[in-house]
Order: sequence, then structure tokens, then C-alpha cells
Amino acid sequence: MIPPVLGAWRVAAALFSALLLAGCAGMSAVPVQPARDALNDFMLEGRFSLRQEDKSYAGKLSWRHAGGRDELLLSSPLGQGIAQITAEPGEARLTTSDGKAYSAADAQTLTENVLGYRLPLALLTDWVRGRDTDAANVERDGYGRPLRLRHEDWRIEYGYDSDAPSAPPGRLFAEREGSFELRLRIDEWTRLPQETAP
Repeated sequence: MIPPVLGAWRVAAALFSALLLAGCAGMSAVPVQPARDALNDFMLEGRFSLRQEDKSYAGKLSWRHAGGRDELLLSSPLGQGIAQITAEPGEARLTTSDGKAYSAADAQTLTENVLGYRLPLALLTDWVRGRDTDAANVERDGYGRPLRLRHEDWRIEYGYDSDAPSAPPGRLFAEREGSFELRLRIDEWTRLPQETAP
């Protein structure tokens, strides 16, 4: 059961967005309009609207993805922090603005424990970058970029801010058979220097 103090929308938005935002502190960013294929380690800033069953919410998100580690900061439309999520191999953690913390072995288990069902968070990092996860279920636009993607009971749609064939998505729509809907407007992509193994 979702903890009432946290609120279902905050947990849902934070957990669903976790894999959309990721990273590692202390890395120097290279501000460019990167090509989709160059977005191995990245940072993005964006805005979201979320509908879960009969509730709708909106806010800002900041996401860093680097070296297999994801960090997400989810904020209200006015910029007040709501929750922070960190996911890395072996552990996923959610911390709310009032200091409550939840953890699990992985992000999918965390979503199941908190929301009651598993979200395909491992796929979100590919989905947000417009990378093919199942080529048989991808519809492309006239520039060869992913336009629509279906994965099991999820439907993903993309919008782009540039006509460049290598442009990353500027808009993402994700829906799970009418029960969960996320709209993401990506305001800025930043390619991060790729981490090397120690």
C-alpha cells in the first residue's frame, strides 16, 4: 500500500521518472545538442505531467545517468523538491522531501513494493533516448527516427525539436493501457563524458 503521507502521485511520478534521470556527481558536462547514439551517459532537464488512474499531476525533473547509476530529482512546478531517487546495481532508494526513505534491491522491486505493480524502469533509459529496444515494434518517421514504440502493454510516442536524423527526442509520451500516462517535455540534453571502469 502507498504510504498516505507521501502521496501516490509523488511516489508514482518519482519512481517512473527514476530511470529517466540519472548520473554521477563531480563530472564535467559537455553542453551540446547530442546525437541519440552518443547519449550513453547523459543529463537532462525537463517537465512532466502524470496521470495515474483518476489523478493528474505536473512538475519538473532533473536526471543524470552515468556509469550504470541513475539519480533523479523530482520537483513541483515551482521548483520545490518532492523526492530524490537513486538507482544502481544492487540497490534502489527513494527519499522524500520530509526525509522518509524507501529501498529495495532494484527499481522494479521498489515500484512493486510502493505502488503495487512493477514498472519497466530498466527500459526507460533506452525509451527516453529514442533507442530501439525491440525493432519489430518500432515505427519510424521520415528521418528514420523512432516515432512509436510498443513493448508489452506499454505504448511510447516521440516528438522532436529538430529535423536532424540523429536528434534526440524533445517530447515523450508513455502509456500503460490507460492506467498510467506520462508526458515528458525535455528542455535540455547534455552528453556526459562516459565513465571508464576502474
